[in-house]
Amino acid sequence: MSNQKVAYITGGTKGIGFGIARILLGNDISVAFSGRKQEDVEKAEQELKQYSENVLGIVSDVRNLESEQEAVQRITEKFGRLDFVIANAGLGVFKPVDELSAEEWNSMIETNLTGAFYTLKASVEELKKTEGYYITVSSLAGANFFENGTGYNASKFGVVGFTQAAMIDLRKYNIKSTVIMPGSVATNFNGNIPSEKDNWKIQPEDMGNLVLDILKMNPRVLPSKIEFRATKPA
Repeated sequence: MSNQKVAYITGGTKGIGFGIARILLGNDISVAFSGRKQEDVEKAEQELKQYSENVLGIVSDVRNLESEQEAVQRITEKFGRLDFVIANAGLGVFKPVDELSAEEWNSMIETNLTGAFYTLKASVEELKKTEGYYITVSSLAGANFFENGTGYNASKFGVVGFTQAAMIDLRKYNIKSTVIMPGSVATNFNGNIPSEKDNWKIQPEDMGNLVLDILKMNPRVLPSKIEFRATKPA
């Protein structure tokens, strides 16, 4: 087994996941990341190789447990270990509850919440071996409800509760768990195209630096839930 630590990031082809991958690769951590579309995964892998060759792009759908199990198998075959798992994949549909379709509801619950469970379920035995770290990316929407947010709020409130309960279950194996709850981030989420107008927002690399700081903390401390927001909202 190599001594270099290995991270797996879901939803890593752009935005927050890509920003986390870039920072970790620049700090001597090998990175595997996943996305649903082959072309997006290939493009992101090529871009990330400028920071380190120790990167693996995987096509996987967090809504499918077998897909995540296959992803973890590929990671351990290539790198020999898995130390850090960042469940980041997510989506949002924002409509009044009377207009939100069952398909839209299910897409958020299955990706944001069930996906976080499947990613952990697929990786937990490897994390036991390395006494690793499991991190979920929720949102301030996991603590603050708002108009047109029923499905998104439900999924992100769920991620917070899931991660906090998993933390208690897993700490007996010396696995640490943290849920990060960011506010506005400069990404392509919900159709946004990042530009100078987003300079006030949290940047993807800020999320990467936060994750790196968490992973570097003394093992005796556990920041189990972190709210992370822009200093001065526009």
